[in-house]
Amino acid sequence: MEIFFLIWPLIFILPAFIRQVNQYERGIVLTMGKYTGMRQPGWNIIVPVFQKMIKVDIRVKAVDVPDQEAITKDNIPIRINAVLYFRVIDSAKAILEVENYYYAVSQLAQTTMRNAVGEVTLDELLAQKKEVSGKIKHTVDTASDPWGIDVQSVELKDIVLPETLKRTIAKVAEAQREKQAVIINSEGEVAAASNMASAAETLSKQPGALHLRTLQSINDLSSDQSNTTIWMVPIEALKALESIAEKK
Repeated sequence: MEIFFLIWPLIFILPAFIRQVNQYERGIVLTMGKYTGMRQPGWNIIVPVFQKMIKVDIRVKAVDVPDQEAITKDNIPIRINAVLYFRVIDSAKAILEVENYYYAVSQLAQTTMRNAVGEVTLDELLAQKKEVSGKIKHTVDTASDPWGIDVQSVELKDIVLPETLKRTIAKVAEAQREKQAVIINSEGEVAAASNMASAAETLSKQPGALHLRTLQSINDLSSDQSNTTIWMVPIEALKALESIAEKK
């Protein structure tokens, strides 16, 4: 009976000593304010009042970096945002070395992103987004290493340009297309002129060739009754008449 009275209070007191750490967490234990170790997933004994356990989530986290106003190297104002993925690899440093590691990483990413945009031109930023993202990742990862943070990746999402600049870029693209159209048209005319010159040279070398071509053209015109047929006299016939006239 006395044993029952001893066990009964323990049933209520024991849960106060047990702290559960989930598989995706690590527990940082402070004993009378001093760091004394890390607790792995499962049930752990923590002495109330004397000890305190802080849980740290070690899963990959996504930081949505809000829109930042920046000026490119060629003095063009833009708005840019990004998303950053990181995880805690050293729970003790994440708690002991920085007050709020999530907020610190977010602020570091914003500052680094503005600085990275200021080092490239607008054309380089639009054409080399992966390279700029990689540079931001490297800078943030290096700066956050003392906090026990590993930056997985940084992805630039949107680059918002001023409306006036959008219209200017559209005009440049339209002018470029018109330039290409004129060049292609002129190249076609050059090719057509070359082919016509080659055909004329071939016809001039063969007697009667032009006459046959004339008859073919007349045949093509006669296939449609709505066309007006024009009879053309070959140059050879004119030359024959000229030679007869000279003989007389």
